[in-house]
Amino acid sequence: METLTLAGRTVSRIALGTWAIGASEWSNVDRDASVATVLRALSLGINLVDTAPIYGAGNAEDMLGEALARHIAAGGKREDIFIATKFGLQRRPDRRVVTNATPAFLAEELDNSLRRLRTDFIDLYQLHWPDPLVPMEQVAEALLPHLATGRVRALGLSNCSPAQMQAFQSVAPLASNQPPYNLFERGIEADVLPYTDSLGIASLAWSALCRSLLAGRVTAQSTFTDIRQYDPKFQPPRLAQYAAAAAALDQFAQSHYNRRVLHLAIRWLLDRSPHIVALWGAHRPAHLDDVAACLGWHLDASAMQAIDDILATHITDPVGPEYLTPGIRTE
Repeated sequence: METLTLAGRTVSRIALGTWAIGASEWSNVDRDASVATVLRALSLGINLVDTAPIYGAGNAEDMLGEALARHIAAGGKREDIFIATKFGLQRRPDRRVVTNATPAFLAEELDNSLRRLRTDFIDLYQLHWPDPLVPMEQVAEALLPHLATGRVRALGLSNCSPAQMQAFQSVAPLASNQPPYNLFERGIEADVLPYTDSLGIASLAWSALCRSLLAGRVTAQSTFTDIRQYDPKFQPPRLAQYAAAAAALDQFAQSHYNRRVLHLAIRWLLDRSPHIVALWGAHRPAHLDDVAACLGWHLDASAMQAIDDILATHITDPVGPEYLTPGIRTE
């Protein structure tokens, strides 16, 4: 397993993402299989697990807590798992998700996360999304007491701009940012990634396989009943463009590396910067079967250019993950 240093700890550069384990936006998620997935990740050398209370109204954190308890019962240690969770998103009674980074909501979420995770500290505590109603400096100030007591060991942000990160850093130390980043969604290359790279801040790239578009199974004829039905990438006419690009990338990976598009997509991420961690979403142990094939090889400059050419040829109407942006509180 390739590793980097995050908040003074050695963590795997492939991390387990638990959005799907939460089950609220995804289908066919089994609790026992989800817990087994966490334990399988540990057996593969993946020690960083990213979660959030908004994933299934706490279900993902609860399942991770169960996996941690089983790991410890089997003789493992709490420190074997680097837990990264978040705060700052609130689901309203009408199911609408809004940002809420107020100090009161932060304190409530932290208590609930610690209870569900069955631990007395969180390795990395991240603001899930910037809240336009709460200045970043105020968010940082509210976090400092929890950092001082050790209830959280390090602080991170998610979906934040360089200006927002800089404002946060004027008050508190920043260990990481978690942006959307994959072969199909590269907006952070303009400013976010250069900023974090220049300071050695880790980038936890979410949706590393672009909601399965880069897993090698989606075609132009695929249909979806989960959250992907609202994603413009998964709707015509864009779906055909992205599916064609994935197929061409798959051919490239096979002919040049004897790998598949999934392996190429993860390797591409890891080779973009030494500070990147790829968040690999999974909710069944078999979803992690391909991890080893992403490691131990690299893409050179000519391969990176060939990949860019494939993307430019097939994707004529690109779109980012903006559909996932939460709403703003009105009260």
